[in-house]
Amino acid sequence: MGIDIGSTAVKAVVADENGNVTARVRIPHRLRVPASDRLEHDADEAWRRGPLAALHQLAPAAAKAVAVSAMVPSLTAVDSDGRPLTPGLLYGDSRGRAPGAAQQPLPAVGEAAEFLRWTAAEAPGAAGYWPAPAVANYALAGAAVIDFATAITGLPLFDGSGWNPAACADCGASVEQMPRVETFGSAIGQVHGTDAVLGTGAIDALCEQIVAGADHDGDVLVMCGTTLIVWTTIAEARQVPGLWTIPHTAAGKSQIGGASNAGGLFLDWVDHLVAQADTASADPRRVPVWQPYIRGERTPLHDPDRRALLHGLDLTQDAASIRRAALEASGFVVRQLIEMSGAPALRLVAVGGGTRVQPWMQAIAEATGRPVQVSRVAEGAALGAAFLARMAAGLESTVADAARWASIERTVEPRPEWIGPTKERYHRFLELSGSKLA
Repeated sequence: MGIDIGSTAVKAVVADENGNVTARVRIPHRLRVPASDRLEHDADEAWRRGPLAALHQLAPAAAKAVAVSAMVPSLTAVDSDGRPLTPGLLYGDSRGRAPGAAQQPLPAVGEAAEFLRWTAAEAPGAAGYWPAPAVANYALAGAAVIDFATAITGLPLFDGSGWNPAACADCGASVEQMPRVETFGSAIGQVHGTDAVLGTGAIDALCEQIVAGADHDGDVLVMCGTTLIVWTTIAEARQVPGLWTIPHTAAGKSQIGGASNAGGLFLDWVDHLVAQADTASADPRRVPVWQPYIRGERTPLHDPDRRALLHGLDLTQDAASIRRAALEASGFVVRQLIEMSGAPALRLVAVGGGTRVQPWMQAIAEATGRPVQVSRVAEGAALGAAFLARMAAGLESTVADAARWASIERTVEPRPEWIGPTKERYHRFLELSGSKLA
């Protein structure tokens, strides 16, 4: 069983040895936005009770092992029973920025430390200061554990080998208040009330990646969740200003790209704002251009204060046009990140819950001018966590074997009549954002 703590829900799946999903459940929770620059969960609802509810609902599936994936960074204070005492701070929340500091051009560098500083001040002397997976793992098996990849996003709190006492103390905490760190796929306990092994999971994006099959040079992995994440697989690591470069799970390879706010967070906001309409009825020549930055942008702009705008409205457009423009904006970010990487994009693989929104997949295909291969399992992060659970149970020996779980459900082809007009709007999108690619 894999349990994924997402931005708007806990998703859980049970999979057999071939990666076929035999049971699934979704437990919704609130994504709280108390101010335009803040983003948080009720950590008890989303990180503790949500995973427990998922386990309970899937209990008849009799899983042999369980592992948890979650977004990064995240943090809350907990009491001696592992129950959250403070809001669950999430990526991009302004409480993760040091006063006067610009957003960092690397994944979450320094953000977790500022989360800890704020949380320790709110709940001094708490029993622990834990990210989401530690809260869930403790609720499931009494093991306050996170994986190394999650821990390393806490730089400088975690230095690669352990928690840094001086850095933790500077933020008002001690090493003893931080969770234990283990390699993903390690057995760390037994799930309460069952015979199932609890294994160490990993960051949601990493779990998505290991079962996506986008492991070859030129493969582009497009993660369509609340956050839009784009990774192009490259043979050798190199740096491009504005983008992130990280190791791939495939030996000897790297990924270049990053995370954007132009995903489900933006599209769900538009969905609630604009009248319902079928985007298939939109005229390809009469679509405005969104700048989708309702809460700033991460990659490639690294500007937390940038805001959205809608350009080129006229009386010939309707709700279908505006909705299509929002979907295109997400696709434009995918294309922008691919083009900035300078790497050849030979294949696009889309994963995540957003893959079930066909108009979104269609817009990405037409914005990039490329076919989009859609993963068979929408809950990719939960599926990847399930594979890590198998490793913890001794049923798998290496993460590379997860490639056999990758499977494509369908391919979405760009429609010829949309490619030309969409390309013109892409150049306008770049001009509006001030991109050098324009």
